[in-house]
Formats: sequence, structure tokens, C-alpha cells
Amino acid sequence: MTAPIVLAVIGGSGLYNMAGLTQVEEHDLVTPYGKPSDPVVVGSLGAGGPRVAFLARHGRGHRLTPTEVNYRANIYALKTLGVQRIVSVSACGSLREDYAPGHIVIPDQLFDNTRGRERSFFGGGLVVHVGSAEPFCPALSAQVAAAVETTGATVHRGGALITIEGPRFSTKAESTTFQKWGMSVIGRTASPEAFLAREAEMCYACMAHVTDYDVWHVSEAPVTVEMVIRILNQNTAFAQQAITRLAAMPEAPETACPCRTALADAIITSPDRIPAETKDRLRLLVGKYLK
Repeated sequence: MTAPIVLAVIGGSGLYNMAGLTQVEEHDLVTPYGKPSDPVVVGSLGAGGPRVAFLARHGRGHRLTPTEVNYRANIYALKTLGVQRIVSVSACGSLREDYAPGHIVIPDQLFDNTRGRERSFFGGGLVVHVGSAEPFCPALSAQVAAAVETTGATVHRGGALITIEGPRFSTKAESTTFQKWGMSVIGRTASPEAFLAREAEMCYACMAHVTDYDVWHVSEAPVTVEMVIRILNQNTAFAQQAITRLAAMPEAPETACPCRTALADAIITSPDRIPAETKDRLRLLVGKYLK
């Protein structure tokens, strides 16, 4: 019997091309929401090691803008494979002096400033109000932080991540406004990814690699693509080491993690009023509550 997948990583090519990844399989899935960004790569970290899934958020070769990413299909595909824990590895800009390029932030709050994205699995006759006061899984985030700290990287625990639509970079007026709002880092992909993971009752944490100071810093050059890629390449080894160590950590018990029962009190629609087609489409997510 194939070993279960202990962790899924949504990120770039430096991750699913990790040295020592064995027994590699590719899953080319189709979901009720369409196809994911790319086939899901599943492999063992070392001979007989834990099984980890990797998904290229923007597709291999970085073909998709942040808005074009099919976030619902990505999360649904990982749920189909039995994944319970997701780590997002992404680039971010710093909105704080002390969060410097090359540092890694494990945010604990999320501000959705996007406009053009599908934000929920639900609708079509099934209304669900999922709690998102703590948008990142506290238990998994603590494990991610601990794993990154063992690599020698500079790690910051906590901070608010604001997600913007993109694909353009911020204006100075926007960047300074986000600072005044109390945001710590800025990115383009955590929303709606984190909220969809919560709707799918999956633990989700973010390993945000600071690549720049966005455009607010008066003594630093404004962010460029070259700057982002250079820092990400420098930090790839930290991410790979942290993922290997995280995969070996035991999962937090279900009783200690509210993510696994996020829908228990969130479904408001009477079961007998939910259309059959909607029940079928969402059975993977809500089937245990609609018996």
C-alpha cells in the first residue's frame, strides 16, 4: 500500500526538484473546478522517507499570473490525494525595516486586498460561513518556524501578510498606506489559498521569503523581478532543508488543531435544501456532515 502523503508544498521548481527525492510520481488531476496549475509531484524524501506532494502554483516555467492561478482546483486536488497539511513557500516584500531581504517570515495574520478571484468552494445552494479569525494554522505555523530555525536562516514568527491582486508591483502611495495599516509583508497568492484550505479543513501555513522592501524604503531600490528571483534562489536551500525536517515532524493531534473541523458549525443551509448537483460536487469537503 502506498504510504500517505504527510505534507504538501505549494511553491516553485527549486522544491519539487529537491535532491534525494525518490519514488517520484506525477498526478495529472481534474477537479470539479478544472485542472490545477500543474500535475502534482509526489515523492519520498530519501529511501523509505516520508511522502511529500509538490505543486507549482504558477505552473512549471511560471506561466500563470497570480490572478490566473486556479486556487480552488489546486486545493481540491491536494485534498483528493489525502493531504492534510499544506505549506506555501512564496516570495514577499517587506513593509518593516526589521524584516530584511533574505529573512523568512511565518505570518500569523492575513489581509485580503485582492479583487478578481474566486474565494470560496461554496455557493450554488450551499451556504457556509467558515471561521477565519486565525487564517494560518497556529500548530503548523509553529512547526514551520521551528523547522526553518534549524537551518540557520533568520526567521520572524508572526506578522500580517497583505495579499494584492498584481501582477504589477505596488505604487509608493499603496506601499506606504499598507505600512500605515500595520501590515508586515506583502504578497500576491496567500488569498484565497489560505481561506480555501480552511474550507477544505486542511492545515495551512506560509513560509514567506522576503525578497525586497517593496517600494516604500527611501534608501533601497524599488523591487524588481531580478531582485525577487535572486533572493529566492539564495533561499532555496533553506526551504529544502526546512521541508525535509518538517515532513519528519509528527502532525499535531486533531484535538489541538481546529482546522480539521472547520466546517462542523459553519454550514447554515438545511441539508434537504441543498441541490443534488451541489452535494455531489462538494461531497469530498462536506460529505461527513451531510449524512
